[in-house]
Amino acid sequence: MRSRLLPLLIILMAGVLLALGFPLAVSVAAAQQQKVVVDRIDDTARFASLAQFVTKRPTGSRVARDPDERRETLQKELDFYHDVYGIKAGVFYRDGGPMANAPGSWFLPRSGEVRDAFEEALRSRGSHDPEQVWPWQRGRLSVATPVIRDGDVVAVVVTDSPTGRMRSQTLRGWLLIAAGESAAMLLAVGAALRLTGWVLRPVRVLDATTHDIATGSLKSRVAAAGGPPELRRLARSFNEMADNVQDVLEQQRAFVADASHQLRNPLSALLLRIELLALELPEGNEEVASVRTEGKRLAQVLDDLLDLALAEHAAADLSLTDIGELAAERVGAWRPLADERGVRLTGDCPATTGWADPVALSSALDAVIDNALKFTPEGAAVHVIVSFSVTATTVVVTDGGPGLTEDELARVGDRFWRSNRHQNVKGSGLGLSISRALLTAGGGSITYARHEPRGLRVTVSVPRSEPVPQTR
Repeated sequence: MRSRLLPLLIILMAGVLLALGFPLAVSVAAAQQQKVVVDRIDDTARFASLAQFVTKRPTGSRVARDPDERRETLQKELDFYHDVYGIKAGVFYRDGGPMANAPGSWFLPRSGEVRDAFEEALRSRGSHDPEQVWPWQRGRLSVATPVIRDGDVVAVVVTDSPTGRMRSQTLRGWLLIAAGESAAMLLAVGAALRLTGWVLRPVRVLDATTHDIATGSLKSRVAAAGGPPELRRLARSFNEMADNVQDVLEQQRAFVADASHQLRNPLSALLLRIELLALELPEGNEEVASVRTEGKRLAQVLDDLLDLALAEHAAADLSLTDIGELAAERVGAWRPLADERGVRLTGDCPATTGWADPVALSSALDAVIDNALKFTPEGAAVHVIVSFSVTATTVVVTDGGPGLTEDELARVGDRFWRSNRHQNVKGSGLGLSISRALLTAGGGSITYARHEPRGLRVTVSVPRSEPVPQTR
């Protein structure tokens, strides 16, 4: 969940920072350009004030004979301005002729931004607001101010400025904004990590506890943890629900155990009376034989129910056990029955250890081997193989029986479940359920799969490191 929630928060925070950063970057660029424009307007206004006192435009050779000192002063100011700042500047009459200009080779162009600023100043409007120049553009800024004498526009002061420095300042401001947003993003990511950890910690605890209960550890509860109040309330409600479920299950187990125990005595008495009745009837009476068989089957079901109730309720007595030796012992115990049925029972049981309840594991292996012998036809084989890995020791029992379909594999081990194809085989349908309960209590497991080319493969697994015993 964290891998889905965290990117969403980061994307939202990045969107907020970008939404704030873009307008701020545009504002920085506009402010830098506005500062330059204001400076150019001040400069042109100063030149315009000098140009007001220049005499009327001379004609012919009079320029050389009678130079205007004010014009010379204006020209010197423009030359100095260009030399120092590298900005083209000039004062042009209404027809575009120069009053003074620097550099001397620069004249009013016939079109472009400079001409547009000149034309607008002629209408006494002052300089227009230039288009925004961005750091990746190599544009220039043109500013024009009218020269007014006796209420009339007699000339226009025009400046044509390079924008390199302005663009550098804008880019520097953008880098500062990017650095600030990067720092803010790092802080936001750190805060998101802390926030998601704080919010999801109780969710992870709840998930782990739910998994423990689903796998049979009914006493697991959600430990007190931080997080939002809603999740803390959910944890308390979950614990209350788990307590109620456990109480109900304990009552069911107690009922099954008590009912099995109470029914066993009258059933034993009933079977005894059947045996006495059989003495009075002709030998080989089919009805009596049928009643005797059903009575014994019912007694077996009651015994299995009692064993299942005890297996689900008792805590495992775990110890470090030689699994190979125990499996070889069970193979030896079942070999006479296998020989009697014409089934070859083999065992490959090297010495290896695991943590298990020896009594519970023996009972589970008995149930699995018994089940394999029931369904393996004469002449086929049942193999018991012990192996181990870093984390677990396994006992694999394979048979040569008819096996199970995929749907049947999903149900094998359920209480009282038996395949429709095997209803005539003796058994209560509880043996594998008891095995699973015994193994789960000690941290083990039992799984089922198809065995090729035919048959069933049952894998009994116990941990190699000491697990925490579970009270079921």
